[in-house]
Amino acid sequence: MVASLAAFGRTAGNDFINFDDPRYITENSDIQSGIHYENIQWAFTSFVESHWIPLTLMSHMLDWTLFGADASGHHIVSMLLHMGAVIFLFLFLKRTTKNIWPAAFAAALFALHPLRVESVAWASERKDVLSMFFGMATLYAYALYAEKSKRSRYFLCLILFALSLMAKSMLVTLPFVFLLLDYWPLGRWQTEIISPLKNRFQMIRRLVWEKVPFFVLTILSSMMTLRAQYGESSLHLPFTTHVFNAIISYVAYLKKFFLPVDLVLLYPFKYFFPIWQILASCVILIVITIFVIYYIKKFPFLFVGWFWYLGTLIPVIGLMPISLPFAEHYTYLPSVGISIMLAWGIPSLIKSKTIRKMILFPASIILLAILSVLTWQQCGHWKNSITLFSHTLRVTKDNYIAHNHLGNALFEKGKFNEAIDYYSEAIRIFPSYAEAYYNRGLVYAALGQYLQTIEDNNKAVGLKKNYAEAYHNRGVAYSRLGQHQSALEDFNKAIRFKPDYAEAYSNRGVLYFNQNQKEMGCYNAQKACELGTCKLLEMAKFNGVCR
Repeated sequence: MVASLAAFGRTAGNDFINFDDPRYITENSDIQSGIHYENIQWAFTSFVESHWIPLTLMSHMLDWTLFGADASGHHIVSMLLHMGAVIFLFLFLKRTTKNIWPAAFAAALFALHPLRVESVAWASERKDVLSMFFGMATLYAYALYAEKSKRSRYFLCLILFALSLMAKSMLVTLPFVFLLLDYWPLGRWQTEIISPLKNRFQMIRRLVWEKVPFFVLTILSSMMTLRAQYGESSLHLPFTTHVFNAIISYVAYLKKFFLPVDLVLLYPFKYFFPIWQILASCVILIVITIFVIYYIKKFPFLFVGWFWYLGTLIPVIGLMPISLPFAEHYTYLPSVGISIMLAWGIPSLIKSKTIRKMILFPASIILLAILSVLTWQQCGHWKNSITLFSHTLRVTKDNYIAHNHLGNALFEKGKFNEAIDYYSEAIRIFPSYAEAYYNRGLVYAALGQYLQTIEDNNKAVGLKKNYAEAYHNRGVAYSRLGQHQSALEDFNKAIRFKPDYAEAYSNRGVLYFNQNQKEMGCYNAQKACELGTCKLLEMAKFNGVCR
């Protein structure tokens, strides 16, 4: 735990970033209004960024109540949740294997690996650490239940699993992990197989039947996730492209695990893959799979760890449309499988206990120390949006999304010309990038260059027909140029595509007031106030225009 604090402690000094954090936390009025009945109802009935995560949303509400806009508190809570998950993982492995040192190494390897940084240092990934905390608690509860089949332990396990799914649906594969763990280290399958033939089928059926409530929760959570994921932010491609991406990603994640360098938030997606890369990835996966199956009796931990890795990656491996085809935080749960393979596999290669003690302990300390340093260094890249996306652009090539977000960060700092350069580069790389046109239009508006604002937003709405923000931005520019009818038409479109757009109602109200249409002005001012922007209504009431 001390090593984890040292490795991740610098995240306490990091800021929020401008990727997902605004929608989840810093610009989310529901989160910032705290925990109350209406907000709890909203958390259970809404999708945020293509996720159904009511428990995570409530944790963000609690954080905002406690810490407000101070990012330090949010990051510290995420770090503590990660450490809690590590403790439960260690307790589970120690209790089920009765082997403290491999259990400690597996937990430490999971805890300190640089691939964990994205889950811990990114405030928006609270869903990752929260679901993993409850997921590892579920594993420990399952170990207790496997020791003694008490109903209270079973329901505790089921409740913890439900909580993990309400934090994030990534752990839908946990019932399958239970079946693997029943083989090793719990040894429940072996117990059934050596039992008398007349009882064998009944006992094996019991092992599967006890998982049915967990599978029901998995199905329900998966249905909610599929409903949320099939949105505009998901990447819809031919199925063969999804399959090739999945095959290559399995090997790419392994490479990142064993060579954790050049880690970034956003990886440019490749729409075409070399045949040699697909074939090489297939060979690697097939060879490892055959090996662990062949040696299943001699090295059961290799079989369990490998299929843990393969199985738990399925929800995010890219077979289904998802917003990010490749992301480091997807390895949070799957990496436990690889950690188990290494923790028990490496000692099994050294027969002599004396040599094992002489070599493995110092080698483990050195490896964990190196990983801790790399993790500490990686946490520094998450200091703020500028450092994060500057690092991303140094490591990746033609990363138009990173260019766009770095432009946003520079725009917030008032560095308008630099921001325009990054938006323009994003557009050069990907000419159909509507968000970059819209964002560059915002900078031009801030500079008073309204004709360029209109031109960029023309491009944005041409690429994305229901782009409410772009219509609004263009409407503001038309209004500044005195083209009131064009401005009104754009404000109408913005509200049609986004009925809860408070700022659009407010600006349309200003337009009506300027045209001396007081009744329509008051109506729009009232609507804006109902949606959270009351400045116009307060001014109108002060001047006696509205009641």
